[in-house]
Amino acid sequence: MKEGDRLMINVAIIGYGNLGKGVQQAISKQNDMELFGVFTKRDPKSLDAQGANVYAYEHILDYKNDIDVLIHCGSSEFDLPTQTPELVKNFNIVDSYDQHAIIAKHIDAVGINAMDKTAIVSVGWDPGFFSMTKTVLDAILPDGETQGFFGPGISQGPSNVASSIEGVKVARNYSFPNEDNLKKFKNFEPIDVSENTSKICYVVLEEGADEEKVKEDIMNIEHYFKGSNTEIKFISEETMEREHSEWPQGGRIVRIAKTSDSIKHVIEVSIDLDSNPEFTAANLVAYARACVKMNQRSITGVYTALDVRPSDLSSKSRAQLIEEML
Repeated sequence: MKEGDRLMINVAIIGYGNLGKGVQQAISKQNDMELFGVFTKRDPKSLDAQGANVYAYEHILDYKNDIDVLIHCGSSEFDLPTQTPELVKNFNIVDSYDQHAIIAKHIDAVGINAMDKTAIVSVGWDPGFFSMTKTVLDAILPDGETQGFFGPGISQGPSNVASSIEGVKVARNYSFPNEDNLKKFKNFEPIDVSENTSKICYVVLEEGADEEKVKEDIMNIEHYFKGSNTEIKFISEETMEREHSEWPQGGRIVRIAKTSDSIKHVIEVSIDLDSNPEFTAANLVAYARACVKMNQRSITGVYTALDVRPSDLSSKSRAQLIEEML
């Protein structure tokens, strides 16, 4: 873990899709981290990981003494609910579990097994970065309300889970903010919050797939599409490749509040991303650093972005942070 007098953190990636590739890119920009390798359920020999070592996931325990922290880039629907709780028995781990309604259940499942290891779960920008923002604004301005307005751009979790539906070759789910709702909210006018964000899910079907069944199956996906304002559009594979191959995303968190009867405040935090996966990956890498620091201080168990002190995210010293950030 040391390179000269500098502490180097050995990071391993699980999964090598868009998010895993983004994590690899983010690690390359850190001065205190190095990539141990990528673990995959595919044949390791078939995976080109841009020069990184590739290992079979089934053999991951063989390397538990060589890895300081795992970054799990798997699916919140299919991988993280079972694998993060199991892996935390032997590894410090960070994941991006994003099923908001049942995050508490995931935390409990991981916490049962996090004995002498540290886990930070549900890391990203929402949940994650925006969760911290909402918490801080709520604490500073308690007499108020916070709303989120997401898009325009592609939501990675819903896109991935829609792509897993039988009969779907690939799907991309776009979010669009309701600008009228946003304007009214900032003017302290009542709004229907269920209409803050709308969605369009573009779908390429497998040959012979039934459109109506695919549409029904997508709209019944719990925690992602069920009950949402989503329009399903079927397109060709060529159109998908030509028009929807990038992963942009955006979003805003807005807090309206009063500090006295006649004094109003509007605070807006926005992001505008060329790549949703790469920004999520950058968050995961920063929290992987925090995960290792916390474990070194014997802070074990399961945590979220709300529990981590900002200085643990940084590779800079406390003195540097005070000089540069305060």
